[in-house]
Amino acid sequence: MRAKVAKKEIATFAAGCFWGVEHIFRKHFKNIQTQVGYTGGTTSNPDYRQASFLLRLISFYEACRIEFDLENVSYATLVEFFYKTHDPTTLNKQGHDVGNQYRSAIFYHSPEQKEIAEQVTKQVQEKLDNSEPGSLYSGSKIVTEIVEASKWYDAEDYHQEYLVSIS
Repeated sequence: MRAKVAKKEIATFAAGCFWGVEHIFRKHFKNIQTQVGYTGGTTSNPDYRQASFLLRLISFYEACRIEFDLENVSYATLVEFFYKTHDPTTLNKQGHDVGNQYRSAIFYHSPEQKEIAEQVTKQVQEKLDNSEPGSLYSGSKIVTEIVEASKWYDAEDYHQEYLVSIS
């Protein structure tokens, strides 16, 4: 009998503070590995001290990378879940976190991921367009960026699984 071969992929999402993004994905999906960090910026090796001010100037996102096995969960499922975990209609803001490092983004790692992200985004937007007036996000437009994944920088060790460590 042949051993099952894992079909590992990477998904990268930004939806506000990376602690919350990592925590909600780890809580919901048991068979994933996560890493929080910075992507999309214009300098090398950013750190959290820069996040408080410079990330706004050098265009980094606080993001979460998820390693997952396609045998356990689809990329489309992760994208759909991503949209359920935050407000994709606010620009540069999630809750009390304000600044362009907190913007909503999906970073695709292949043409297939890009196509899936665009398709799921379209479906979510259609649901918003057709939702009852007065319901949450009704009539709002999604501002989530769908961009090609770029250089990734791990956040400092004390940020990894931070919300797990304090609970």
